[in-house]
Amino acid sequence: MTERSALMEGLVVAGHGRHCMVETPDGQRRICHPRGKKSQAVVGDHVLWQSPPPGQGEEGTIEKVLERRNLFYRQDEIRTKSFAANLDQILILIAAEPVFSESQLARALIAAEAAGIQPLIALNKSDLVEPFARAWERLLPYRHMGGGHHYGVLPLSLSLSAEVDRTLLMQHLQGKTTLVLGPSGSGKSTLINLLVPGASVLTGEISQALNSGKHTTTSTTWYWVDGARTTALIDSPGFQEFGLQHIAPMQLASCMPDIAAHATDCKFYNCTHLHEPGCGVLSALENTLTADGISASRYKIYSDLFAELSHTRY
Repeated sequence: MTERSALMEGLVVAGHGRHCMVETPDGQRRICHPRGKKSQAVVGDHVLWQSPPPGQGEEGTIEKVLERRNLFYRQDEIRTKSFAANLDQILILIAAEPVFSESQLARALIAAEAAGIQPLIALNKSDLVEPFARAWERLLPYRHMGGGHHYGVLPLSLSLSAEVDRTLLMQHLQGKTTLVLGPSGSGKSTLINLLVPGASVLTGEISQALNSGKHTTTSTTWYWVDGARTTALIDSPGFQEFGLQHIAPMQLASCMPDIAAHATDCKFYNCTHLHEPGCGVLSALENTLTADGISASRYKIYSDLFAELSHTRY
């Protein structure tokens, strides 16, 4: 019988298909595959792994995924897609142009709330004066949500004032593990390369090592921002399709802070906030001019999502 090596701790820093890149505490990286048929490890997971016996290749084996603080994922009707685990926050990067989808933004925020992870919104291209002013106005409900304390909204111009924006971003990212999400054209690659010089080269190397060829944007990747390895960014593609099938319709209100603030004022404990008499949410919708009112666009997102989640369940 071949002797197995001792279990070692590691951090999953990339994944493609059934293969993962695991980093050891001293910074070495090794390709590993999970034991058994089902791949469980995602980027950000802490795992126990072991080297192969002598003469049996170079790939390690992931033996156990250690307990997670959180797991961020999306779920459509076909499959669940895990993004990352053990996150401190999620940075959602949108831009003045192309015009961002508020529905997409809301879905990402709801998924973050459901997982108990703090979201941060950044609006890029502040140098485009008029488009930026329009986009900033559209973000008014998010800037005011929870008295302005719930969501941070940062203005950025990644193409012009790189050093200023790097300093501003680092104030929010220092010492944390942050997942960066953003639609095409938002400047996500610019942001990653600003904070992690040489990131695209590193991505290419990881991609080649994991046999994913030139599909460098199909897998989630972990980057260290600092030499001390205390600040990390995780880059994940695929912002467009953000299914929320893992959230129950009656759970939805609690994942939208502006709706949740009024959901306890309802006459009925099982209020759907769609048509019931004495509903605190519908009352707040009528008072949109007050500081704690609910905007029509946010309420439409709530009602549309409630219908979507109800439809897929029953």
